[in-house]
Amino acid sequence: MNHLLSDLLEGMEFKLLAGRMDTVVTAVHYDSRNVQEGSLFVCIHGFIVDGHSFVPDVAGKKASVIVIQNDQTLFSEAELAEISSASNVTFIGVQDTRIGLAKVSASFFGHPANQLNLVGITGTKGKTTTTYMLHDIFVCAGKNTGLIGTVANIVSGEVRQASRTTPESYDLQMLLSEMVKNGDDSCIMEVSSQGLMLERVHGCSFSVCAFTNLYHDHIGEHEHKNMEEYLSAKTLIFDHSSCGVINADSPVSDQVIDYAKKRCPVFTYGLSEKCDCTASDIRKASRRGIAGSEIVLTSPWYKGKLFIALPGKFNVYNALCAIAISGICGIPFDAVKKSLARVSVPGRLQMIKNDINVTVLVDYAHNAASLEILLESLREDCKGRMITVFGCGGNRSKTRRTEMGEVSGRLSDLTIVTSDNPRNEEPADIINDILSGLIGTSGKHIVEPDRRKAIEYAISTAVADDFVIIAGKGHENYQIFRDRTIHFDDVEVATEVIEAISKKEKG
Repeated sequence: MNHLLSDLLEGMEFKLLAGRMDTVVTAVHYDSRNVQEGSLFVCIHGFIVDGHSFVPDVAGKKASVIVIQNDQTLFSEAELAEISSASNVTFIGVQDTRIGLAKVSASFFGHPANQLNLVGITGTKGKTTTTYMLHDIFVCAGKNTGLIGTVANIVSGEVRQASRTTPESYDLQMLLSEMVKNGDDSCIMEVSSQGLMLERVHGCSFSVCAFTNLYHDHIGEHEHKNMEEYLSAKTLIFDHSSCGVINADSPVSDQVIDYAKKRCPVFTYGLSEKCDCTASDIRKASRRGIAGSEIVLTSPWYKGKLFIALPGKFNVYNALCAIAISGICGIPFDAVKKSLARVSVPGRLQMIKNDINVTVLVDYAHNAASLEILLESLREDCKGRMITVFGCGGNRSKTRRTEMGEVSGRLSDLTIVTSDNPRNEEPADIINDILSGLIGTSGKHIVEPDRRKAIEYAISTAVADDFVIIAGKGHENYQIFRDRTIHFDDVEVATEVIEAISKKEKG
């Protein structure tokens, strides 16, 4: 795929610092290791490494073009001219190379976002579940639909492993381009605050964007400085949208609605009558062994009863968000009802089928807010004990560990503290941080650093009507230690344990 540099930069503000505009570009890269002859390389200011430091290396690989930020200080104009003369590379200066990468990538792939019905979901919680609900609804309605998110990317029905919630702009545009080439007409995607702050979706035009909620998360050195900055990043999604959908029951809804209404039409969802899309007469229900909720729906698009095949009030909210977006996009009500009655999300309240009369659930809840919402919601359905298995990741916030320990100790009858992804830390140190929050609560606990053994103990000690919640990793299928990474899937392990118990009991 060859492009003239002048065509790729059409409509952009830039400075030609050295070289020629009729240069041919064969590829676009932001990782210097991938650069080859003919490539256009964009220098990105990373949290740890400044991409401008790779200019000599990239020029030596015979790149055609190097895009730099106007305020970079590593090279003078004279030095850039010298490098250009020696290696025949063209230098382009832009105000913001992240925006530059997004625009060049979109141009390189022919602006695929403009050829799709693109739907974006942001918020601290609920993004993954809502995107899966919508993906299933759209497919049920006959739409050829892709998905981009935390658990996986789905391109024309092919499920691929995802490396981050919202891909870097070049990778995102490449995925969207593949969808278009393979006949997809729609795409549902999770849009993270980092993806918005780092301009990964710049240039994407969403037909509908939704805001689910805001909880304390992603505050740190390499994320957001505070909650105000976190919320500000989230609201940027409405700069790219033709229509907004907002959870009116969120404590920050007034701020979000005020921001969004200045940019696009807005519809709200929630449990109060003032919302455009709302649920009433919410009841716990079970169909064909699947626990969920029955609701009476009122909205501008649909009215009537439906079943949501995921338990908990928070999944009613996720469903309402998906319903509102479906209505705006003109999806038939039959497709909405059919899809929500069967929806399943990998690692999100994923039930492990069994014949031992114990409810075993795997969920991604990996901070205090998500764990608290999860356990409080499940308590309504649990007739026996709540047994919670979880650990915390290494090289992450220590406060998160203490908070999760307190939540589990307060809301669980038994907590089994184990390892998650220790990374470069000692598992025992992480466990001690968790225990500092757990000890002093009314909940009983044991410590089992081996995650497989912890899951085995939880399920084997459970009796009829108990709930076993395996939290923290969800869809992840690995464990990261200081010296190795191993395959580890909570769903697989729980299934194996249940099968072994069943075989022994029949035995």
